[in-house]
Amino acid sequence: MTAQTNWAGNITYGASDFAQPQSIDELRDLVQSHRRVRPLGSRHSFNTIADTDGVLISTASLPHDIEIDTDARQVSVGGGVTYGLLATTLQAKGFALANLASLPHISVAGAVSTGTHGSGDRNQSLAAAVAAIGLMGPDGEIRTLRRGDADFTGSVVGLGALGIITRLVLDIEPTFEVWQAVYTGMPWSTVLDDYDTITRDRYSVSIFTTWATDEVDQVWIKHRDGEPPEDLLGARRSGIPLHMLRDADTAAITDQTGARGPWAERLPHFRMEFTPSRGEELQSEYLVPRTTARDALIALRELGPSMRDVLQVAEIRSVAADDLWLSPAHDTDVVGLHFTWLREPEAVDRVLRPMEEALLPLGARPHWGKVFVADADQLAQAYPRLRDFVALRDRADPEQVFGNSWLDRVTGHS
Repeated sequence: MTAQTNWAGNITYGASDFAQPQSIDELRDLVQSHRRVRPLGSRHSFNTIADTDGVLISTASLPHDIEIDTDARQVSVGGGVTYGLLATTLQAKGFALANLASLPHISVAGAVSTGTHGSGDRNQSLAAAVAAIGLMGPDGEIRTLRRGDADFTGSVVGLGALGIITRLVLDIEPTFEVWQAVYTGMPWSTVLDDYDTITRDRYSVSIFTTWATDEVDQVWIKHRDGEPPEDLLGARRSGIPLHMLRDADTAAITDQTGARGPWAERLPHFRMEFTPSRGEELQSEYLVPRTTARDALIALRELGPSMRDVLQVAEIRSVAADDLWLSPAHDTDVVGLHFTWLREPEAVDRVLRPMEEALLPLGARPHWGKVFVADADQLAQAYPRLRDFVALRDRADPEQVFGNSWLDRVTGHS
Protein backbone atom coordinates (compact mmCIF):
# COMPACT_ATOMS: atom_id res chain seq x y z
CA MET A 1 0.00 0.00 0.00
CA THR A 2 1.23 3.50 -0.83
CA ALA A 3 1.77 5.37 2.43
CA GLN A 4 -1.25 7.50 3.39
CA THR A 5 -0.87 10.59 5.56
CA ASN A 6 -3.14 13.16 7.14
CA TRP A 7 -3.40 16.71 5.78
CA ALA A 8 -0.70 18.12 8.09
CA GLY A 9 1.73 15.29 7.38
CA ASN A 10 2.36 14.49 11.05
CA ILE A 11 0.50 11.14 10.84
CA THR A 12 1.37 8.26 8.51
CA TYR A 13 -1.47 5.77 8.79
CA GLY A 14 -0.56 2.22 9.76
CA ALA A 15 -3.35 0.53 7.81
CA SER A 16 -2.63 -2.74 6.01
CA ASP A 17 -4.63 -1.56 2.99
CA PHE A 18 -6.38 1.50 1.58
CA ALA A 19 -9.65 1.61 -0.37
CA GLN A 20 -11.76 4.34 -1.94
CA PRO A 21 -15.15 2.84 -2.79
CA GLN A 22 -17.30 4.48 -5.46
CA SER A 23 -20.64 3.17 -4.23
CA ILE A 24 -22.50 2.02 -1.15
CA ASP A 25 -22.35 -1.57 -2.44
CA GLU A 26 -18.54 -1.39 -2.70
CA LEU A 27 -18.41 0.06 0.79
CA ARG A 28 -20.60 -2.76 2.10
CA ASP A 29 -18.36 -5.41 0.52
CA LEU A 30 -15.30 -3.87 2.20
CA VAL A 31 -16.93 -3.73 5.63
CA GLN A 32 -18.29 -7.28 5.42
CA SER A 33 -15.04 -8.82 4.20
CA HIS A 34 -12.52 -7.36 6.67
CA ARG A 35 -11.92 -7.82 10.38
CA ARG A 36 -11.03 -4.17 10.91
CA VAL A 37 -11.96 -1.05 8.92
CA ARG A 38 -11.89 2.65 9.63
CA PRO A 39 -13.45 5.59 7.76
CA LEU A 40 -11.22 8.40 6.49
CA GLY A 41 -12.70 11.77 5.59
CA SER A 42 -10.78 14.86 4.50
CA ARG A 43 -7.77 13.98 6.71
CA HIS A 44 -7.93 17.12 8.84
CA SER A 45 -7.48 15.38 12.19
CA PHE A 46 -4.11 15.77 13.87
CA ASN A 47 -4.07 12.54 15.86
CA THR A 48 -4.60 8.85 15.04
CA ILE A 49 -8.41 8.91 15.42
CA ALA A 50 -8.76 7.73 11.79
CA ASP A 51 -6.02 5.08 11.86
CA THR A 52 -6.49 1.32 11.79
CA ASP A 53 -4.48 -1.89 11.57
CA GLY A 54 -7.00 -3.04 8.97
CA VAL A 55 -8.38 -1.31 5.88
CA LEU A 56 -8.52 2.48 5.73
CA ILE A 57 -11.64 3.45 3.77
CA SER A 58 -11.74 6.89 2.17
CA THR A 59 -15.29 8.23 1.84
CA ALA A 60 -14.27 10.91 -0.69
CA SER A 61 -15.66 9.10 -3.74
CA LEU A 62 -18.95 7.90 -2.27
CA PRO A 63 -22.00 9.37 -4.04
CA HIS A 64 -22.64 12.97 -2.99
CA ASP A 65 -26.41 12.87 -3.61
CA ILE A 66 -27.17 16.33 -2.20
CA GLU A 67 -30.97 16.53 -1.90
CA ILE A 68 -32.81 19.59 -0.55
CA ASP A 69 -36.22 19.26 1.10
CA THR A 70 -37.54 22.82 0.86
CA ASP A 71 -40.65 22.14 2.95
CA ALA A 72 -38.75 20.55 5.84
CA ARG A 73 -35.83 22.97 5.43
CA GLN A 74 -33.36 20.13 5.48
CA VAL A 75 -30.64 18.83 3.18
CA SER A 76 -29.57 15.20 2.79
CA VAL A 77 -25.91 14.62 1.88
CA GLY A 78 -23.68 11.62 1.22
CA GLY A 79 -20.90 10.64 3.59
CA GLY A 80 -18.04 12.07 1.55
CA VAL A 81 -19.36 15.59 0.92
CA THR A 82 -17.23 18.58 1.99
CA TYR A 83 -18.68 21.76 3.47
CA GLY A 84 -17.31 23.71 0.50
CA LEU A 85 -19.33 21.65 -1.98
CA LEU A 86 -22.41 21.62 0.23
CA ALA A 87 -22.29 25.38 0.83
CA THR A 88 -21.96 26.12 -2.88
CA THR A 89 -24.91 23.87 -3.68
CA LEU A 90 -27.12 25.34 -0.96
CA GLN A 91 -26.30 28.93 -1.88
CA ALA A 92 -27.21 28.28 -5.51
CA LYS A 93 -30.64 27.07 -4.35
CA GLY A 94 -31.22 29.97 -1.93
CA PHE A 95 -30.44 28.10 1.31
CA ALA A 96 -27.80 28.17 4.03
CA LEU A 97 -26.39 26.36 7.01
CA ALA A 98 -26.50 28.30 10.26
CA ASN A 99 -22.72 28.22 10.60
CA LEU A 100 -19.48 26.89 9.18
CA ALA A 101 -16.06 26.05 10.58
CA SER A 102 -13.01 28.11 9.63
CA LEU A 103 -12.15 25.61 6.88
CA PRO A 104 -14.66 24.78 4.11
CA HIS A 105 -12.32 21.98 3.00
CA ILE A 106 -13.37 19.55 5.73
CA SER A 107 -15.87 16.73 5.21
CA VAL A 108 -19.30 17.06 6.78
CA ALA A 109 -19.16 13.55 8.25
CA GLY A 110 -15.70 14.04 9.75
CA ALA A 111 -16.60 17.39 11.30
CA VAL A 112 -19.81 16.00 12.78
CA SER A 113 -18.04 12.91 14.12
CA THR A 114 -15.48 14.96 16.06
CA GLY A 115 -17.68 17.78 17.38
CA THR A 116 -16.14 20.48 15.19
CA HIS A 117 -17.65 23.98 15.41
CA GLY A 118 -17.65 27.54 14.16
CA SER A 119 -18.22 30.54 16.40
CA GLY A 120 -21.05 32.51 17.95
CA ASP A 121 -22.84 32.81 21.27
CA ARG A 122 -26.03 31.45 19.72
CA ASN A 123 -24.40 29.09 17.23
CA GLN A 124 -24.13 25.45 18.22
CA SER A 125 -21.55 22.95 16.98
CA LEU A 126 -21.87 21.75 13.39
CA ALA A 127 -23.08 18.39 14.69
CA ALA A 128 -26.13 20.04 16.29
CA ALA A 129 -27.52 20.66 12.78
CA VAL A 130 -27.85 16.90 12.22
CA ALA A 131 -31.48 15.77 12.06
CA ALA A 132 -30.75 12.20 10.93
CA ILE A 133 -27.69 10.02 10.43
CA GLY A 134 -27.19 6.85 8.40
CA LEU A 135 -24.52 4.50 9.78
CA MET A 136 -23.26 1.36 8.07
CA GLY A 137 -22.64 -1.13 10.87
CA PRO A 138 -20.19 -4.04 11.04
CA ASP A 139 -22.66 -6.32 9.23
CA GLY A 140 -22.84 -3.93 6.27
CA GLU A 141 -26.40 -2.88 7.02
CA ILE A 142 -27.30 0.82 7.23
CA ARG A 143 -29.14 1.96 10.32
CA THR A 144 -30.80 5.38 10.28
CA LEU A 145 -31.19 7.33 13.51
CA ARG A 146 -33.36 10.43 13.71
CA ARG A 147 -33.52 13.27 16.19
CA GLY A 148 -35.63 11.98 19.07
CA ASP A 149 -34.57 8.33 18.72
CA ALA A 150 -33.14 6.73 21.85
CA ASP A 151 -29.53 6.44 20.65
CA PHE A 152 -29.45 9.57 18.50
CA THR A 153 -27.70 11.98 20.89
CA GLY A 154 -25.03 9.37 21.60
CA SER A 155 -24.41 8.57 17.95
CA VAL A 156 -23.93 11.87 16.12
CA VAL A 157 -20.52 12.75 17.55
CA GLY A 158 -19.48 9.13 17.18
CA LEU A 159 -15.69 9.27 16.66
CA GLY A 160 -16.06 6.76 13.82
CA ALA A 161 -16.66 4.06 16.42
CA LEU A 162 -20.28 3.19 15.61
CA GLY A 163 -19.99 2.67 11.87
CA ILE A 164 -19.33 4.55 8.65
CA ILE A 165 -21.55 7.54 7.96
CA THR A 166 -23.28 7.03 4.64
CA ARG A 167 -25.78 9.88 4.86
CA LEU A 168 -26.56 12.92 6.98
CA VAL A 169 -29.68 15.08 7.08
CA LEU A 170 -28.95 18.65 8.20
CA ASP A 171 -31.16 21.58 9.16
CA ILE A 172 -30.96 24.51 6.74
CA GLU A 173 -32.45 28.00 6.52
CA PRO A 174 -32.96 30.66 3.83
CA THR A 175 -29.71 32.13 2.54
CA PHE A 176 -28.37 35.23 4.27
CA GLU A 177 -25.57 37.76 3.88
CA VAL A 178 -22.71 38.48 6.25
CA TRP A 179 -20.05 41.16 6.50
CA GLN A 180 -16.61 40.58 7.99
CA ALA A 181 -14.21 43.10 9.51
CA VAL A 182 -10.99 42.82 11.52
CA TYR A 183 -9.90 44.94 14.49
CA THR A 184 -6.52 45.48 16.14
CA GLY A 185 -5.30 47.11 19.34
CA MET A 186 -7.73 45.54 21.82
CA PRO A 187 -6.18 45.29 25.31
CA TRP A 188 -6.25 41.98 27.14
CA SER A 189 -8.01 43.74 30.00
CA THR A 190 -10.97 44.38 27.69
CA VAL A 191 -11.12 40.72 26.63
CA LEU A 192 -11.00 39.53 30.24
CA ASP A 193 -13.51 42.05 31.61
CA ASP A 194 -15.85 42.49 28.64
CA TYR A 195 -15.77 39.21 26.71
CA ASP A 196 -19.56 38.95 26.86
CA THR A 197 -19.88 42.46 25.42
CA ILE A 198 -17.53 41.59 22.56
CA THR A 199 -19.43 38.45 21.53
CA ARG A 200 -23.02 38.97 22.67
CA ASP A 201 -24.46 41.09 19.84
CA ARG A 202 -22.40 39.69 16.97
CA TYR A 203 -23.05 36.59 14.88
CA SER A 204 -19.50 35.23 15.01
CA VAL A 205 -16.34 36.42 16.77
CA SER A 206 -12.79 35.09 16.64
CA ILE A 207 -10.02 36.57 18.79
CA PHE A 208 -6.46 35.76 17.72
CA THR A 209 -3.47 36.00 20.04
CA THR A 210 0.07 34.81 20.57
CA TRP A 211 -0.15 35.58 24.33
CA ALA A 212 2.97 37.73 23.86
CA THR A 213 1.79 41.29 24.57
CA ASP A 214 -0.79 43.26 26.55
CA GLU A 215 -3.02 43.34 23.46
CA VAL A 216 -4.62 40.55 21.47
CA ASP A 217 -3.41 40.41 17.86
CA GLN A 218 -6.72 40.58 15.97
CA VAL A 219 -10.49 40.42 16.52
CA TRP A 220 -12.51 39.09 13.56
CA ILE A 221 -16.19 40.01 13.51
CA LYS A 222 -18.73 38.35 11.20
CA HIS A 223 -22.26 39.74 11.42
CA ARG A 224 -25.56 39.58 9.56
CA ASP A 225 -26.94 43.03 10.37
CA GLY A 226 -25.87 46.65 10.13
CA GLU A 227 -22.44 47.88 9.10
CA PRO A 228 -18.99 47.30 10.66
CA PRO A 229 -18.12 50.02 13.20
CA GLU A 230 -14.76 51.78 13.00
CA ASP A 231 -14.21 51.29 16.73
CA LEU A 232 -14.77 48.12 18.79
CA LEU A 233 -14.34 48.76 22.53
CA GLY A 234 -11.23 50.79 21.78
CA ALA A 235 -9.88 48.51 19.03
CA ARG A 236 -9.63 50.03 15.56
CA ARG A 237 -10.81 48.53 12.32
CA SER A 238 -7.93 47.46 10.08
CA GLY A 239 -7.61 49.28 6.79
CA ILE A 240 -5.87 46.33 5.13
CA PRO A 241 -6.64 42.58 4.98
CA LEU A 242 -4.95 40.57 7.72
CA HIS A 243 -4.04 36.89 7.98
CA MET A 244 -4.04 35.44 11.48
CA LEU A 245 -0.59 33.93 10.80
CA ARG A 246 2.38 36.25 10.50
CA ASP A 247 3.61 36.79 6.90
CA ALA A 248 1.00 34.42 5.43
CA ASP A 249 -0.72 35.20 2.12
CA THR A 250 -3.91 37.19 2.68
CA ALA A 251 -5.24 36.01 -0.70
CA ALA A 252 -6.30 32.81 1.11
CA ILE A 253 -8.53 34.73 3.56
CA THR A 254 -12.24 35.43 3.05
CA ASP A 255 -13.29 39.03 2.38
CA GLN A 256 -12.60 41.44 5.28
CA THR A 257 -13.65 44.70 3.61
CA GLY A 258 -16.95 44.94 5.47
CA ALA A 259 -18.87 44.38 2.23
CA ARG A 260 -21.88 42.14 2.64
CA GLY A 261 -21.68 38.81 0.85
CA PRO A 262 -23.12 35.27 0.90
CA TRP A 263 -22.77 33.36 4.16
CA ALA A 264 -20.69 30.68 2.41
CA GLU A 265 -18.07 33.28 1.46
CA ARG A 266 -17.81 35.02 4.85
CA LEU A 267 -18.35 32.52 7.67
CA PRO A 268 -15.21 30.43 6.92
CA HIS A 269 -11.85 32.10 7.54
CA PHE A 270 -10.32 30.57 4.40
CA ARG A 271 -11.35 30.48 0.76
CA MET A 272 -12.06 27.01 -0.64
CA GLU A 273 -9.67 27.44 -3.59
CA PHE A 274 -6.61 28.04 -1.36
CA THR A 275 -4.63 25.81 0.97
CA PRO A 276 -5.85 26.81 4.43
CA SER A 277 -3.47 27.99 7.13
CA ARG A 278 0.10 26.78 6.39
CA GLY A 279 -0.44 23.04 6.21
CA GLU A 280 2.68 21.94 8.08
CA GLU A 281 1.36 22.38 11.59
CA LEU A 282 -0.24 20.73 14.59
CA GLN A 283 -3.44 21.86 16.27
CA SER A 284 -4.92 21.52 19.75
CA GLU A 285 -8.16 22.84 21.17
CA TYR A 286 -9.76 22.89 24.60
CA LEU A 287 -13.34 24.01 25.15
CA VAL A 288 -14.03 25.37 28.62
CA PRO A 289 -17.40 26.20 30.19
CA ARG A 290 -18.23 29.85 29.65
CA THR A 291 -18.34 30.28 33.42
CA THR A 292 -14.63 29.39 33.78
CA ALA A 293 -13.36 30.99 30.58
CA ARG A 294 -11.89 34.05 32.30
CA ASP A 295 -9.85 31.87 34.65
CA ALA A 296 -8.69 29.78 31.70
CA LEU A 297 -7.55 32.85 29.78
CA ILE A 298 -5.63 34.16 32.78
CA ALA A 299 -3.92 30.78 33.20
CA LEU A 300 -2.96 30.69 29.51
CA ARG A 301 -1.52 34.19 29.65
CA GLU A 302 0.73 33.03 32.48
CA LEU A 303 1.81 30.06 30.34
CA GLY A 304 2.38 32.28 27.31
CA PRO A 305 6.20 32.39 27.55
CA SER A 306 6.39 28.58 27.48
CA MET A 307 4.46 28.48 24.20
CA ARG A 308 6.37 31.17 22.36
CA ASP A 309 8.85 28.96 20.48
CA VAL A 310 6.26 26.52 19.17
CA LEU A 311 3.02 28.54 18.85
CA GLN A 312 1.94 30.06 15.55
CA VAL A 313 -1.34 31.55 16.79
CA ALA A 314 -4.23 30.88 19.19
CA GLU A 315 -7.91 31.53 18.52
CA ILE A 316 -10.71 32.17 21.02
CA ARG A 317 -14.34 31.48 20.02
CA SER A 318 -17.68 30.86 21.72
CA VAL A 319 -20.05 27.94 21.03
CA ALA A 320 -23.60 27.41 22.27
CA ALA A 321 -24.63 24.33 24.24
CA ASP A 322 -26.15 21.22 22.65
CA ASP A 323 -27.34 17.82 23.89
CA LEU A 324 -24.94 15.51 22.02
CA TRP A 325 -23.05 13.20 24.37
CA LEU A 326 -19.52 13.69 23.06
CA SER A 327 -19.89 17.25 21.83
CA PRO A 328 -17.42 19.59 23.53
CA ALA A 329 -20.44 21.85 24.13
CA HIS A 330 -22.56 19.09 25.71
CA ASP A 331 -25.04 20.71 28.11
CA THR A 332 -23.05 23.94 28.51
CA ASP A 333 -22.07 27.06 26.60
CA VAL A 334 -18.33 26.93 26.01
CA VAL A 335 -15.38 29.04 24.90
CA GLY A 336 -13.01 27.29 22.50
CA LEU A 337 -9.27 27.85 23.01
CA HIS A 338 -7.58 26.76 19.80
CA PHE A 339 -3.83 26.51 19.19
CA THR A 340 -1.97 26.26 15.89
CA TRP A 341 1.51 24.93 16.59
CA LEU A 342 4.64 24.37 14.58
CA ARG A 343 4.86 20.75 13.43
CA GLU A 344 7.15 19.75 16.29
CA PRO A 345 5.37 16.94 18.19
CA GLU A 346 7.81 16.61 21.10
CA ALA A 347 7.88 20.35 21.76
CA VAL A 348 4.07 20.54 21.56
CA ASP A 349 3.75 17.62 23.99
CA ARG A 350 5.92 19.47 26.52
CA VAL A 351 3.70 22.55 26.26
CA LEU A 352 0.41 20.64 26.46
CA ARG A 353 1.12 18.92 29.77
CA PRO A 354 1.22 22.06 31.96
CA MET A 355 -1.58 23.55 29.84
CA GLU A 356 -3.86 20.62 30.59
CA GLU A 357 -2.88 20.74 34.26
CA ALA A 358 -4.28 24.27 34.28
CA LEU A 359 -7.32 23.78 32.02
CA LEU A 360 -8.74 20.34 32.85
CA PRO A 361 -9.64 21.30 36.45
CA LEU A 362 -11.62 24.20 34.93
CA GLY A 363 -13.77 21.72 32.99
CA ALA A 364 -11.88 21.87 29.69
CA ARG A 365 -12.81 19.31 27.06
CA PRO A 366 -10.19 18.43 24.43
CA HIS A 367 -11.34 18.49 20.81
CA TRP A 368 -11.43 14.89 19.58
CA GLY A 369 -9.66 15.60 16.29
CA LYS A 370 -6.74 17.58 17.72
CA VAL A 371 -3.58 16.80 19.69
CA PHE A 372 -4.04 16.30 23.44
CA VAL A 373 -2.46 14.22 26.22
CA ALA A 374 -5.42 13.65 28.59
CA ASP A 375 -6.00 10.01 29.52
CA ALA A 376 -9.25 8.03 29.65
CA ASP A 377 -10.03 8.89 33.28
CA GLN A 378 -9.54 12.60 32.66
CA LEU A 379 -11.66 12.44 29.52
CA ALA A 380 -14.42 10.64 31.41
CA GLN A 381 -14.48 13.53 33.87
CA ALA A 382 -14.58 16.08 31.07
CA TYR A 383 -17.20 14.18 29.05
CA PRO A 384 -19.72 12.79 31.57
CA ARG A 385 -21.47 10.58 28.97
CA LEU A 386 -18.25 8.93 27.74
CA ARG A 387 -18.93 5.70 29.67
CA ASP A 388 -22.45 5.62 28.22
CA PHE A 389 -20.93 6.05 24.78
CA VAL A 390 -18.63 3.07 25.36
CA ALA A 391 -21.68 0.95 26.25
CA LEU A 392 -23.42 2.16 23.08
CA ARG A 393 -20.33 1.31 21.03
CA ASP A 394 -20.19 -2.19 22.53
CA ARG A 395 -23.80 -2.77 21.48
CA ALA A 396 -23.35 -1.34 17.98
CA ASP A 397 -19.98 -2.96 17.26
CA PRO A 398 -19.33 -5.80 19.74
CA GLU A 399 -16.37 -7.15 17.73
CA GLN A 400 -14.92 -3.63 17.35
CA VAL A 401 -14.65 -3.79 13.59
CA PHE A 402 -14.40 0.00 13.71
CA GLY A 403 -12.07 0.04 16.72
CA ASN A 404 -8.47 1.20 16.88
CA SER A 405 -5.76 1.91 19.44
CA TRP A 406 -6.74 5.59 19.68
CA LEU A 407 -10.25 4.64 20.77
CA ASP A 408 -8.78 2.18 23.27
CA ARG A 409 -6.69 4.99 24.74
CA VAL A 410 -9.41 7.64 25.03
CA THR A 411 -12.09 5.29 26.35
CA GLY A 412 -9.93 3.04 28.53
CA HIS A 413 -11.58 0.01 26.92
CA SER A 414 -10.03 -2.42 24.42
